[in-house]
Amino acid sequence: MAKISVIGAGNVGATTVQRLAELEPGEIVMTDIVEGLPQGKALDLMQAGAINGYDTLITGTNDYADIADSDLVIITAGIARKPGMSREDLIKTNSKIIGDVAKNIAKYA
Repeated sequence: MAKISVIGAGNVGATTVQRLAELEPGEIVMTDIVEGLPQGKALDLMQAGAINGYDTLITGTNDYADIADSDLVIITAGIARKPGMSREDLIKTNSKIIGDVAKNIAKYA
């Protein structure tokens, strides 16, 4: 059974986890910096399994150590473009986020 980690528990991350769960890989770990967000989304997605026909273990965490031994890591983290924000500002902000995420993946996965 595979372990898949998804970094980012926003709309894209949660949708990615739901679609992956339908393939029943074994274990999925959702990680996010927002306290309580990945845990809540993981609970929602676990409960949705009964309706959508999957029994995948989904856990939510704020601790990158939980992605250890992942077979695959998917990054969906980042912010959406806000009103008045230039694309250049968006890429600067998201580049920093991805840099931080990549360092944690290298350290823990």
